[in-house]
Amino acid sequence: MTVCPQEPEAAAVRTAPERAPRPESPSRPPREPRRGRRPRSGRDPESAPVSGRGPEAGRRPGPEAGSDVRTEPRRTRRPEPQALRNPVVVEPDPDPTGETHPGTSALTPAQAFDALYAFCAPALVRQTYLLTGRRELARESVERAFQLAWERWPEVARDRDPAGWVRAAAYEWALSPWHRFRPRYRHPEPPPSDAADRALMDALLALPAPHRRTLVLYDGVGLDLPETAAETEASTPATANRLLRARETVAERLPELSDPGTLHERLAVLASAERLRAAQPPAVRSGSERRARFWTRAAIAFTVALIGTTALTLRTAPTHYEPPVPPGETVQGVPPHVAPGPLSDKERKLRSKLRKELLPGPERLAPQSR
Repeated sequence: MTVCPQEPEAAAVRTAPERAPRPESPSRPPREPRRGRRPRSGRDPESAPVSGRGPEAGRRPGPEAGSDVRTEPRRTRRPEPQALRNPVVVEPDPDPTGETHPGTSALTPAQAFDALYAFCAPALVRQTYLLTGRRELARESVERAFQLAWERWPEVARDRDPAGWVRAAAYEWALSPWHRFRPRYRHPEPPPSDAADRALMDALLALPAPHRRTLVLYDGVGLDLPETAAETEASTPATANRLLRARETVAERLPELSDPGTLHERLAVLASAERLRAAQPPAVRSGSERRARFWTRAAIAFTVALIGTTALTLRTAPTHYEPPVPPGETVQGVPPHVAPGPLSDKERKLRSKLRKELLPGPERLAPQSR
């Protein structure tokens, strides 16, 4: 994949370089129209429109009678401001002849990643700032998304829209509900200095996360409704309802932003008011590689510990059955153990008698002195 920069005045759409017209081969004769067939529309082919669509094709089907589904208000496409514009990664189509031109050179994966990061990261930091209202979290979300993209670079490089892939990853990380349990994000950051910007930021943060993401994608970034629905993983009617409810909520708090064009301009002004800078591409790539090495070593250490524990268990475990020791039984009739008391008269007489009489048996041998 080859990554090329886009001109600042170009619209944020995915394009491909124009090809020079190929001359037709003189050896191939032109095809003759088949006889006996009529156009599907039943009209004269010369009077049919060039696009092959009838006069009704350009109209949007209106809602049916009795339908409660809210549709998207029609709006005119407008050029995006530079603050929220997503730069485009242009992939030139390969030469159909398969020949390699000596003047062209393919970019390495690191160069392609650096080019994608340099053109997409500044806009993504501003967009995630509108989603979260936190400067540090916005930078962290973009860096984490690009680290994930570098880990899966073969998949991202073959994607039809690498910038959209990274944007979706950054939005998911920024809107994760687990950030509320992190100590560094428990306290709010200082709001914008301008009063109008503070009011707009408060109105955005008051929206639910899906509505806020839809509003930023549609009115901030400038995506179409089907593209917004695909990126938010929702149906087109649900995305239109989220957009309308978000606009109504913002218009209730800020009536001057009821016009979508004015809202689009104010979002761009709010995003560009803060000086948000992203890290350098080499630092992001090295951070991704360090994270990958850490988790790889952790997985290896866990596997070694599991193998060692299993081997120790197999070495020390008994190899045959050992019956358990039966519990002891209580013996009845045993007198309790008491301490010896004073001797009675009978016991004293018996002790004296035993001491006076000699014991039967040989006499004691006593050593003789010489």
